[in-house]
Amino acid sequence: MLGEKHDLHHEFPEHRDRIHELKTGNPRFAKMFDDYHEIEHEVRRIEEGVENTSDVYLENLKKKRLHLKDTLYSMITE
Repeated sequence: MLGEKHDLHHEFPEHRDRIHELKTGNPRFAKMFDDYHEIEHEVRRIEEGVENTSDVYLENLKKKRLHLKDTLYSMITE
């Protein structure tokens, strides 16, 4: 949805401290966190009309974002 923020701090505000802990202490989490936010920014640019692409490409980006979010959430809550 246009205008909706999907960054992890908005998605999981109750886990802000744990996210920070993992970003600074777990290289795998930090890399996936960066990948997630890079995809999030690209999706937002496409949805805002800053970049043009196919619907298939956008849907694939959203699927990657969801997969990363699920994996990151598992790491946050373990």
